[in-house]
Amino acid sequence: MIRLALLLLSTSLALQAAEPAITLPGTDGMDHSPLNLAADKKATVLFFGSPFCNTSNTFLPEINAITETFEDRFSFYFIHSESDLHMTQVMEHKELLKVRPLALLDQKQRLAKRTGARITPEVVVLSATGTTLYQGRINDLYLGPTKRQRKATTSDLRDALSAIAENKPVPTPRTEAMGCKIPGIE
Repeated sequence: MIRLALLLLSTSLALQAAEPAITLPGTDGMDHSPLNLAADKKATVLFFGSPFCNTSNTFLPEINAITETFEDRFSFYFIHSESDLHMTQVMEHKELLKVRPLALLDQKQRLAKRTGARITPEVVVLSATGTTLYQGRINDLYLGPTKRQRKATTSDLRDALSAIAENKPVPTPRTEAMGCKIPGIE
């Protein structure tokens, strides 16, 4: 069992080393490599969102609250992966809707494709080795693409981040995100 785990880890590291780095422009005017985890952080949290998806925008207060709660232990990015977006639109969205995480433009959709993100909002939490620790919804506010509850009854992302922060396995590492499809991603 240990040999299998070591083999999987070495394969993951070899694949990560073979893949080109992804550098994306940020709303702070700098380029960022969101797959490179800062040494003092437990994991990287990628929120895939869109200024044109009402479902995605509905989650911004919770995204901001999660970021505020966990930003001392995790790196957070809000990723815009629509090929026809421009940085001015990303900056307007960040300012108008008070998006707390640093927003990055993934215009060529390289990060979305590498992580398998297909929906906005969808979250991908990655370890330092690039392993997906959690992927899916923020919570169950939406039970279907247009089926919204009065309030969420789960806190999937918060539970995942709490487990990672405590060096425990994520209770449910994969959930289904509900929202808008990222155009051009199948």
